[in-house]
Amino acid sequence: MRRIIIVAVAKNYVIGKASGDMSWNVKEDFDHFKSTTIGYPVLMGRKTYGYFKKPLRDRVHIVITHDKKFDPKHEGVKVFYTLQEGFDYVETLNKDRMFIIGGGEVYKQVLQEGLVDEMIISWMDFEAEGEVSFPRFDKSEWEVKIGRKESSLK
Repeated sequence: MRRIIIVAVAKNYVIGKASGDMSWNVKEDFDHFKSTTIGYPVLMGRKTYGYFKKPLRDRVHIVITHDKKFDPKHEGVKVFYTLQEGFDYVETLNKDRMFIIGGGEVYKQVLQEGLVDEMIISWMDFEAEGEVSFPRFDKSEWEVKIGRKESSLK
């Protein structure tokens, strides 16, 4: 199973706010995220999960947290306390890929530990305010495929 990071990153590497909220709203990026991840498992940290008002349609949700009392408040959302537990669960789902959707600490850990096979990065053409950044990585270690779409800030 391919483990794929999907993320939108501002020019200053900001990806969101400490509260788990997004720092911007670009419809084209949300549409891309939805069409790319629908039908596949999505793994995320607790704060990223908290950003959504309810689980995303047609995706298995895997939440990683250190909080042993965390209640996702939705049936079917799986909660694990380590990335390895989450990855082990995803392996049972008979899918060819899964998406890692944030947040900053989850991205940092999977990149540092070499636990990701691919990254889909939407590079935003602006700087953003926020406390959570995407980790810097050595681009020379990745095969880069570039596609470009113009988008407007909403």
